[in-house]
Amino acid sequence: MTPPNDRTLNLLSSQALEKHVLLSEGKLTVIGVPLLTHVPDNVTFSPFSQICQSSDAPPDLLQRVVAQSHKGGFLGFSQKESSDRLMNSLGSFTGREFLSVFRFKTWWSTQWVGISGSDIQMETQWLLFHLPEIKSYAIIIPTIEGRFRSALHPGSDGHVMIWAESGSTQVKASSFGAIAYIHVSENPFNLMKEAYTALRVHLNTFRLLEEKTTPSLVDKFGWCTWDAFYLTVNPLGIWHGLKEFVDGGVAPRFLIIDDGWQSINLDGEDPNDDARNLVLGGEQMTARLHRLDEGDKFKKYKGGLILGPNTPSMDPKMIKALINKGIELEHLQQERQSALESASANLHQIEAGIKKVKQEIDGLWRELGSYSDRKCANLCGETEEYGLKAFTMDLRSKFKGLDDIYVWHALCGAWGGVRPGATHLNSKVIPCKPSPGLDGTMRDLAVVRIVEGSVGLVHLDQVNDFYDSMHSHLAKSGVTGVKVDVIHALEYVCDEYGGRVELAKAYYDGLSDSIAKNFNGNGIIASMQQCNDFYFLGTKQVSLARVGDDFWFQDPNGDPMGAFWLQGLHMVHCAYNSMWMGQMVQPDWDMFQSDHVCAKFHAGSRAICGGPIYLSDSVGSHDFDLIKRLVYPDGTVPKCIHFPLPTRDCLFKNPLFDQQTVLKIWNFNKYGGVIGAFNCQGAGWDTKMHKFRGFPECYKPMSGSVHVSEIEWEQKKEAAHMGEAKEYIVYMNEAEELCWMTQESEPLQIIIQPSTFELFSFVPVIELRGNIKFAAIGLMNMFNSGGTIQDMECTEDGVRLKVKGEGTFLAYSSESPKKCQPNGTDVAFDWLPDGKLRLNLAWDGEAGGLSGLELFY
Repeated sequence: MTPPNDRTLNLLSSQALEKHVLLSEGKLTVIGVPLLTHVPDNVTFSPFSQICQSSDAPPDLLQRVVAQSHKGGFLGFSQKESSDRLMNSLGSFTGREFLSVFRFKTWWSTQWVGISGSDIQMETQWLLFHLPEIKSYAIIIPTIEGRFRSALHPGSDGHVMIWAESGSTQVKASSFGAIAYIHVSENPFNLMKEAYTALRVHLNTFRLLEEKTTPSLVDKFGWCTWDAFYLTVNPLGIWHGLKEFVDGGVAPRFLIIDDGWQSINLDGEDPNDDARNLVLGGEQMTARLHRLDEGDKFKKYKGGLILGPNTPSMDPKMIKALINKGIELEHLQQERQSALESASANLHQIEAGIKKVKQEIDGLWRELGSYSDRKCANLCGETEEYGLKAFTMDLRSKFKGLDDIYVWHALCGAWGGVRPGATHLNSKVIPCKPSPGLDGTMRDLAVVRIVEGSVGLVHLDQVNDFYDSMHSHLAKSGVTGVKVDVIHALEYVCDEYGGRVELAKAYYDGLSDSIAKNFNGNGIIASMQQCNDFYFLGTKQVSLARVGDDFWFQDPNGDPMGAFWLQGLHMVHCAYNSMWMGQMVQPDWDMFQSDHVCAKFHAGSRAICGGPIYLSDSVGSHDFDLIKRLVYPDGTVPKCIHFPLPTRDCLFKNPLFDQQTVLKIWNFNKYGGVIGAFNCQGAGWDTKMHKFRGFPECYKPMSGSVHVSEIEWEQKKEAAHMGEAKEYIVYMNEAEELCWMTQESEPLQIIIQPSTFELFSFVPVIELRGNIKFAAIGLMNMFNSGGTIQDMECTEDGVRLKVKGEGTFLAYSSESPKKCQPNGTDVAFDWLPDGKLRLNLAWDGEAGGLSGLELFY
């Protein structure tokens, strides 16, 4: 029997199938259609079967790859001179629509479209072509070969350049046989699945989402402390934050204690003391871990403090005042950097302003500390337990539904890594050298600060010890998972460690082993990780990862319209990144704040994101009416069964600043499909400035259309049958309107205002006894109304449903029912001649919020 870790691919069955991709006489063709011309003589193409011979993938994956292997293959190239960085043309194209994803920062990626190889951006992660001549699509994915990682870059005259780098001056090569993968398919979403499945089989270094289980929090509502507290996070503030949600009628089922809980300090400070008076992230990006457990704010917590009747109060205004001063300080520090670069005469004035704001921050911290000390002076804990463990025990004792507590840490420990000599680990401060391949990315304060401070890197032979030491302590302290951030800092410090691939393998393998041991194999959220080598090397255990940039409640550079256009930008990042990241991980659309000016805009997208829904509300700042349209009282959510992706008519468009495209994303519920239409126009990537900026001329109403055929029903086995329905009821959640649609119907014409949306539920019409037509919409008061339908079956007398939640239930019924019985009790209902059937459902806590609803005809 073939060993399970070395299964040989039987490709004989695919040999007779005609190869879809050919390279001949300087042309790369796809089913006879030229894709790239002027392909250099040093570029090679090899069929998949020639390169890939064995794999540790499960048999069903192997069979699928074998069956599709004739549709793809590998590109390579050779040069005369060996180097650690090689650039080579793959050929050129013009006049053909493409969609791509590129890195705009070290950590983050987003969508880009164009019609020429010269239009693509630096650090492009994949390139999807539209081939209307053969009703197909093709993709080129730069990948990993040996110790080299690759990306696509623009060339002159339409050329697509491939950039291969090792990240180490000591690791060189001159030729590659499989540095990029090309695949073709008639369906763009099948194409993504097939291509990344082929790469999973080829590389054997990562696993697909279908091979893993997701953490339980993907079905739930949670709270993250980041925007609420930043680095001022503390046990008392967390307690008040959770209590406010519970008192408001929505109980968080998970908590993420973000950056600010660790034991960090700055070089030059006492190696045994925590850094003091930090507020915002930029201030501690040069700080390093000096212990592997919690910082003093949490270490000094005494068990029972929050359990008594006189829990200390908290003044949210003090925290907000600190945060506002922190923002003011960061702006002044940015002005100082610009003044230094331009030799401005204002430097002395800026320095004085920085000094004054720091004094004000120190004063606020003293006031906050004195206030807290006075409140806690006469309180005594009920136990002699201290620290993070005592705190998590108290939280779970107070908040019975709190299933998960995650904490934040950087991949290297802290932003600045681990302080040499402070722990038992062998760490060394390594100067940071960003790759020239990142020259075209956006200026990033995080990168500036990391380069300034360097990274205290734990040696490769202690990586497993490093993660296990941190994680085992956290697990014993009641923490169930980690949010791992700043992941791509590794590529800055890889020169003396065999390059970026070798260093990444050591760290990702150590992280994976620790997650498997300490956090149930899947207790991790990956963040700041949107580069291809993470997905190709780091997703053996990771099954949940961010697909967007951070939620920014305002533009950090001061654009007053940034509070609006940044939000549409976030949605575009998430939607298009999910096309490829969703093959390996469950997409996480990140947190937002319910009292933000665009909170409803965010809520509409999170309602159908298919993953966890979590907020970062400040204490005392909530819109509970909005939250209750997203979340059930028990902290679960009416979740879609897939993750949302752009509709086909959006794939090769620019929904940010083309002044014509509404972003449309599709998903499924158990008994229907959904399309969210979002007006994200008003911002975008400036190719000359290398940054995102507002395009105010685009911030205006957008017209478009929506049709049931735009839902990709066959992408989910459980949904495929719904795509075959003869008729659908379409429910517009915001407009609260119903209409009919068939596959042959004209599309619905829509107009979406800036920073607004509409959610369209498409529910197949079923036929009951007596030719009665019926479609269950769900609870009108929830954004994802269709997600509230848990079960449905036809009976001899009518229809039986299980509906979760409370509020107004809506269905279409061609005739009025004789009676409606939630949980066996007759209730009043409204039925209108247009078919709208309404009745009210109450929350039954003992039944988990489920109502057994029977409609009799």
